[in-house]
Order: sequence, then C-alpha cells, then structure tokens
Amino acid sequence: MVLVKILISLLITLTLYSCNSDKTEEEMKELWSKAQTTGEIINRSGTKFDSGVNKERALKDAQNRLRSGGGLLGEGGISSDGIFKSNESNSVGTVGMPINNFLWRGALDTINFMPINSADPIGGTILTDWYSTSENENERCKLNIFITGAELKTTNLKVTSFCQVFKNEKWLSKDTNEENNIKIENAILNKAKKLRLQSS
Repeated sequence: MVLVKILISLLITLTLYSCNSDKTEEEMKELWSKAQTTGEIINRSGTKFDSGVNKERALKDAQNRLRSGGGLLGEGGISSDGIFKSNESNSVGTVGMPINNFLWRGALDTINFMPINSADPIGGTILTDWYSTSENENERCKLNIFITGAELKTTNLKVTSFCQVFKNEKWLSKDTNEENNIKIENAILNKAKKLRLQSS
C-alpha cells in the first residue's frame, strides 16, 4: 500500500514536471521573441535614426515608436526634410505655426558665433547661451530670437538680449539696450533678404 502511494506521487510529480518544462520552454520562446535588447528595440521600431551615429537618440525614438505606435509625430515621424523643405510661401514645417524659412536661416547665420542653447524651427524660437568676447570677458550676453510668421517682414521678427557684467565676484544684470536689439534684427533681416535673392 505504501509502495502504491509512492508510485502514484512519483507519477504525479513526473506529470507536473513534464507540463512545467513544456510551459517554460514556450515562455522562453515568447520572451526571446520580445527581446528588449537595445538592438532589438531599434530594429523592431522602424526608427529613421541611425544607431551607429547616435545610439541614444535612436533608442529614444524607437521606444517612443513602440509605445505610441509611431514616432514623435505619428508613424512617419519627423525628418529634417519635413522641417526645412521650402514651399511656395517659404515657410518652415507644417505642424504648429508656419515661420519664414529665410528669417530662420538668416537668424542662425547671423548669430553663428554664439553657442545655441535651443532652436525650435516649428515654434520659431532660437535661444542662445551666454557669450562673451576674449576682449571683454567681464561682460556676457545671450539672445532670444522669435520668428512669428510666414512672411519676410520686420513684424515677424523679435530679438531680446540679456547682458550681465561681472562685479564683486558675481554676475549683475545690465539694462536692456533696445538699440542693440534693433541692430541685430536688422542684421538678420538683411541676411534673410540676401538668402532670398540667392535662392531666386
């Protein structure tokens, strides 16, 4: 009787073990098919970014695509062609507010000596970081540039400058010089007009 109980428990154990081993093998196949290695995530997502050039950017875009079913702006994502492609109105982008392509490029060309903190071609904003010249290291300035329309005109451009001077071991803000802001706006407008002439 004891021997029969041992045999029955042994058969039950073997049956359970064989069922579990099949299930474990199936689970392993499923896990491998959904591998979460960086390479697999990037390959499955269809991201347009090259992981060889910038792996971090490619991975972020890939994760976003897999989470949302598409890229940042849907399945097609966004590309530099979509942002900078000129159309008849010479505006940048189709999402958000259209801005003038020549003003955008003119602004970037005019301030190319300054470090850029952020540039948003869809919103039309360029924010520089602090910049000082080697001749005057105790003074620094930064710019906020706003492009607000699709036409190449003065009212669609606004430049705001912020300057500081280093005194008593700290940076102190200076009064805004509106004349300098206007000079920078004029330089950007002149550059934008030259770019428009060169493109025609």
